[in-house]
Amino acid sequence: MTASPESPANQGARAAKAAMPRDIKVMLAAAFLIALGFGLVAPVLPQFATTFDVGATAAAVIVSIFAFMRLVFAPAGGALMGRFGERPVYIAGLLIVAASTAACAFAQNYWQLLVFRGLGGAGSVMFTVAAMGLLIRLAPPESRGRVSGAYASAFLIGSVLGPVVGGLLAGFGLRVPFLAYAAALVLAALVVRTQLTGRSGGAKQGGAAGPAMRMKEALGDSAYRAALFSSFSNGWATFGVRMATVPLFAVVVLAGGSASAGWALAVFAGGNALALTFSGRMADSFGRKPMMLLGLIVTGLATATIGLTGNLPAFFAASAAAGFGSGLLNPAQQAAVGDIIGRGRSGGKVLAVFQMASDAGAIVGPVLVGLVADGLGYGWAFGATGGILLLAAVGWSAAREPMQRGQESVDSPN
Repeated sequence: MTASPESPANQGARAAKAAMPRDIKVMLAAAFLIALGFGLVAPVLPQFATTFDVGATAAAVIVSIFAFMRLVFAPAGGALMGRFGERPVYIAGLLIVAASTAACAFAQNYWQLLVFRGLGGAGSVMFTVAAMGLLIRLAPPESRGRVSGAYASAFLIGSVLGPVVGGLLAGFGLRVPFLAYAAALVLAALVVRTQLTGRSGGAKQGGAAGPAMRMKEALGDSAYRAALFSSFSNGWATFGVRMATVPLFAVVVLAGGSASAGWALAVFAGGNALALTFSGRMADSFGRKPMMLLGLIVTGLATATIGLTGNLPAFFAASAAAGFGSGLLNPAQQAAVGDIIGRGRSGGKVLAVFQMASDAGAIVGPVLVGLVADGLGYGWAFGATGGILLLAAVGWSAAREPMQRGQESVDSPN
């Protein structure tokens, strides 16, 4: 007699009660240290650049070069992961960023700072792509959403605490946070090197999980194509416009002062944290696609609304709603890519292209939105950003549900 398949809701409930694997806890600890360190540097980096007698534009380039190098080096990072495995590339990426960040602390001129910061971007994409690969391989398939949500929460907590600590350290000199970030990265590398067993999923320790998924196969999957579009849109809105245009809107249009810009980012983080408390489990219980659609729609509508607000309370409410929507979609999106690749094989190139889509959105979005804001106004600028997110929702509505019920196979249907 054949047993009836377990329902998605029961499968998700069982996954929620299961203990988090030890290796996943190691990855969470490393993620917290990385985000904490990045938060130490982020508030002081532009200010440090201006100490070399350059203007605001040149200081902004110091920030942009990091994202640009992430984008350019992503294919190489994916190839390295396919050849050497996730853990060695993860550790190497951390150490590269640690060395480049420490070098920034001793930069003697603007051009040295630019080169050192750019090299850090190459290391950053190495450990970012490798971390995604490790999470896919180490997390049980039925718990991918929960694990992705926990990983995002660890990053969020670290990124919130980082600027607070960084501001205190800056009182001892603008070079001190860079050294503290380098130390945090070295500590994270040591944690992974000594504590991560890498034995889950049947892959060799430190090696690749198995045969690599081909890009042609991935691009033939409607879910992967939708994930690329949503990654680009999320990068555009969440990592680009939120950091570059939202604070400017608060200061210039709403005349809220510099404090309002900080509060806008804080309430976004608050909404994000609230959604992350349950969104990963819901993605495991009800599927990735429903959560992707809900998250993209909420984030898109809330982002479009930001440009229509005329006072700070409404602005903060819209920002919090956008953060909530982002918290709904991000665990489901990462889990969906994990489902597409599967636990039994490597996804270096596939993950690299997925990450490139987000970085491309983060680079292109603020530039185009800035042009629209200058020419047509902030209402049109935020409306266009919300529209990009809603178009990504349309793309997901036509895509397949990537989560496989029951036993996960290496080859998934299109």
